[in-house]
Amino acid sequence: MRRGLFISLEGGEGAGKSTQLKRLADRLKPRGEVVVTREPGGSPGAEAIRALLVTGAVDRWSPISETLLMYAARRDHIERTIEPALARGAIVLCDRFFDSTRAYQGAGGSAPAALIAALERDVVGDVRPDLTLILDMPVETGLARAAARGEGEARFEAKGLAFHQRLRAAFLAIAEAEPARCVLIDADAGIDEVEARIWRAVEARLA
Repeated sequence: MRRGLFISLEGGEGAGKSTQLKRLADRLKPRGEVVVTREPGGSPGAEAIRALLVTGAVDRWSPISETLLMYAARRDHIERTIEPALARGAIVLCDRFFDSTRAYQGAGGSAPAALIAALERDVVGDVRPDLTLILDMPVETGLARAAARGEGEARFEAKGLAFHQRLRAAFLAIAEAEPARCVLIDADAGIDEVEARIWRAVEARLA
């Protein structure tokens, strides 16, 4: 059986990833099985770890502790959800993957780059996205959208403007460094226009 396709969506808070993930899934369903998942989370064990990560005080975890929790969740997610779906030939759409650890815990939290690289190598291995869509918008716009959403998982949103500016810079740097994998999407537009931009990038990869 042909191995499936792995697409991740990345970006700062309020960039619209969840909305666009659902729209992209609807477009892709005629092509076969589509698995929509997220990080942290995406498997029962990883969802339990997610609850520890996205709620509570801003300083609940040190950057290194946070990184280790992220990778514990990621490994369970890979083993129980991502790898089996790809082996079945499914298209996997993931709301965040390892680029978010590089940005949030690395650039944002100053966790050692060497630690993140080692975990990425040994925990993720060759389970890497075929395509990563990085949704970009001004930090202030994204935070305002996230605050209006008010879903109760606001630990990262509360880390301050400077933190989120570092995140944006990190995602832009990732897109520039890995153009074969990453496509930068200007998300500071209407939902339909952003969807069209994403679909053009995905359709080109499918072709």
